[in-house]
Amino acid sequence: MKKLWLIFAQTTTVGLAVWFLIALLHPDWLPKRTEPPEVVVVQSSEPKASPASGVPSYRDAARRAMPAVVNIYTAKETKFTHPLLNDPAFRRFFDDRLDGDEAQRTSSLGSGVIVSAEGYIVTNNHVVESADEIEVALADGRTAEARLIGTDPETDLAVIRVELPNLPTVTFADDTRTEIGDVVLAIGNPFGVGQTVTMGIVSATKRTQLGINTFENFIQTDAAINPGNSGGALIDTRGNLLGINTAIYSRTGGSLGIGFAIPASSVKQVMDAIIKDGSVVRGWLGVEPQDVTAELASSFKLKEARGALVAGVVRGSPADKGGLKPGDIVLAIGGQDVGNTLTMLNLIAALQPDQQVDVRLFRDGREITVPVKIGKRPAFRQP
Repeated sequence: MKKLWLIFAQTTTVGLAVWFLIALLHPDWLPKRTEPPEVVVVQSSEPKASPASGVPSYRDAARRAMPAVVNIYTAKETKFTHPLLNDPAFRRFFDDRLDGDEAQRTSSLGSGVIVSAEGYIVTNNHVVESADEIEVALADGRTAEARLIGTDPETDLAVIRVELPNLPTVTFADDTRTEIGDVVLAIGNPFGVGQTVTMGIVSATKRTQLGINTFENFIQTDAAINPGNSGGALIDTRGNLLGINTAIYSRTGGSLGIGFAIPASSVKQVMDAIIKDGSVVRGWLGVEPQDVTAELASSFKLKEARGALVAGVVRGSPADKGGLKPGDIVLAIGGQDVGNTLTMLNLIAALQPDQQVDVRLFRDGREITVPVKIGKRPAFRQP
């Protein structure tokens, strides 16, 4: 046994010596090492962990969008008349030496989003409405006077423009892919404290019939939105613009976790129209619509509650000229079904003035189709 161990030790020593000589003199004779497989890094839209704490962070999304969100300061002159000046006895006492109207300067604040390198900024109409002066403050410290390009009160959107070089811009997101539960960030200037980012989720989509705007299709979020956030950005976790913050539900004036944003697709449509034509041109029918309830459907002998009941017709309107009458139920416009008054309103608004379309009606227990030439929608008038 001792002899076998001696032979093994000598053989091992000789083998190591031979390997050392080959490695020193002819390393190419030795077999090559196998490289480890290449690791492919796949980027994810999930939040990255903060190096300091390891907690998921949306810093990249905020850093990408914040430079394009601006603070907007407006000022306008208003006339104030003291109620006592309407009293003839009071005016006689002062010998009519009072002018009556006193000019006062009021200011307000809001937010906006730079959408193009040419200086176009989207904000809410109520932020810049009737303003004599509009000043924009960028996140990098620059300020500039802004010029109003156009407004669309029916969606509460407006476009202003500044003349500055090297402007940061935001990228529009595809809001059609937005789902309830998606994480979102709201960026704006609440209460004038300065640019602020808040986080929440998408609470609901396609919110309508809130009585906020004529055309409604809101994204609802619980991200904190307060006065001054109006016109600011609602972004996704990639830093893309998902919507324009426009309104909140509140009993106190502060955030209660119910905020509403105009979707990016609607913003882009209105923005492009304003930049091109200075306003948004929509189709108009000229009826006073009403949703068809189950009771109304039964009384009109309609098989199901659908369509929009014509409660009234504006004299001289396209509907009047086309032969629509109170009591008609609009079932389809241009081949597209009308589910309710909101659907009808959106279908008509999407049509161009002077375009002729077929309107399918339910009248006197049967369906008929009448051709109607669409008109141009007047401002602040019901469809």
